[in-house]
Amino acid sequence: MARLAFLTFLLNAFLVALMVPGDASLPWIAAETLVLAGLFLWLPDRWLRLGLARGVGLLYGVSALFVMLDGLVRMSLGRPLNLYLDVSIIRASMDLLVSNLGIPGAVVACALGLLLCLALAVLVSRLLLGIGELGPQVAYRPLALGLTLLVMAGLVVPVPLVGATAIRIGASQADHVLDARQANKRFRERLSLRPDRSADDGVALEGLSGTTVVLAFVESYGVSALTDDRYRPTLAPSLERLGQAAEERGFHVVSGRLRSPVQGGQSWLAHGTLLSGLWIDSQQDYDALLASGRATLIDDFRRTGHESVAVMPAITLAWPEGRALGYDRILDADNMGYLGPSLNWVTMPDQYTWSRMHDVVLGDSGAPVFAELSLISSHAPWVPVLPVLEDWQSIGRGEVFEPWRQAGETPASLWQDPDRVRQHYARAVSYSIDVIAGYIENRMNDRTLLVVMGDHQPAPLVTGEGASRDVPVHLISADPDLLEPFAGTAGQGDGLAGFREGVWPDAGQEGPAMDRFRPFLHRHFRARGNLSHP
Repeated sequence: MARLAFLTFLLNAFLVALMVPGDASLPWIAAETLVLAGLFLWLPDRWLRLGLARGVGLLYGVSALFVMLDGLVRMSLGRPLNLYLDVSIIRASMDLLVSNLGIPGAVVACALGLLLCLALAVLVSRLLLGIGELGPQVAYRPLALGLTLLVMAGLVVPVPLVGATAIRIGASQADHVLDARQANKRFRERLSLRPDRSADDGVALEGLSGTTVVLAFVESYGVSALTDDRYRPTLAPSLERLGQAAEERGFHVVSGRLRSPVQGGQSWLAHGTLLSGLWIDSQQDYDALLASGRATLIDDFRRTGHESVAVMPAITLAWPEGRALGYDRILDADNMGYLGPSLNWVTMPDQYTWSRMHDVVLGDSGAPVFAELSLISSHAPWVPVLPVLEDWQSIGRGEVFEPWRQAGETPASLWQDPDRVRQHYARAVSYSIDVIAGYIENRMNDRTLLVVMGDHQPAPLVTGEGASRDVPVHLISADPDLLEPFAGTAGQGDGLAGFREGVWPDAGQEGPAMDRFRPFLHRHFRARGNLSHP
């Protein structure tokens, strides 16, 4: 009896452990434990027990793999695993893993995960076989019947003493998949009600005609960087420097917050949301947007007379999405002209991106430009963190960054200590803001509207669970009339309330959704005078 109790206890522990990530209502007893124990006590055939034990062990190993993946997704993206959504980002995840750990490190990490799941599968199989060996002892047969009755009773008792575990994992995943498919269906229906690019080539933003607009997404620049006491002391001086640089050049600054559709990754979904004016929180929705040909801010600015340019230093492969969105020019990692060192995942530092954008995009175009920048120095793994070079003329083709080729420790070493990871995160974002302050001070002209914003909050490892998904937004211009719709009374009640003068967003007010930005521009800049309404 003692051996049976011990084996059953271990089996129950393994099954209950499946529910630990993301479930606050753990049962004391897994219903599957009682069913399996009762079944194996009754099974008379040894080979039948062996085959069933191996099958159950295999299912347990697969379930354990899903649990580990669920934990990783929660830690990195702030949501549970969803097979329907996450299959499409496997390649991007592997690329990030290889970039951070190297090919050997990525192979070792994946191999260890699979070996752990295999080991768990073998252990569960052996536990079931051990229980089955006690079956021929007739004294245990009434116990098996009692276990079955206990399952039936426990599942109807309101107190969660007995409950399904592995079954709940499968059912929960099925619910996630069905919900995601329904959400994607609703999104496609919304798209079908909108005119495509062939029927609607955008809305002319005449209030911005003649003004170069630079939309700069700062990677992982979430509102926690400004409100969390762990990061604010590092970010505050950088933000103040940005404000001081703007003031010294005679520029005005308005700041606010917008809510991003994602956290921890998939930046392109935030970009797509802002550009399209549609809430896009899955790869499937993003693909539907691209296939629809629906007009975006890119089309709006083309109709206004702007050349549209995407500056994407993180793009190292073919990017058909950029062609589908309709940019006039795309500067990716291969045609940015960078001759300096890569810095782990970061292909080139932000200061080079700003310098190259100004020289190549703004310097050789007589027409106004709409430029979208994807800034990546603040992307994980946040090592090394470079200093900002004072002499912008020395940046050239990036050879000046050669001393930092092997700077700092390896990501694999840094990421063993979460507290140090958080410190490096704050320093990396601070660097990105300091670079922008340097650009304003040294390069920005008075015919530019600069929109600086985060793409999403960093992973829950940095922000903690349940953090706001808001990102800061800073609008900088020499023309106060361009900023008045955001900071003035015209901004109240029509989608972007909460913006105010200065570099600090309102810490006490949640931001509107990011998909409200494009409609806001339509309302306030579609006719000259900037403040006109439809």
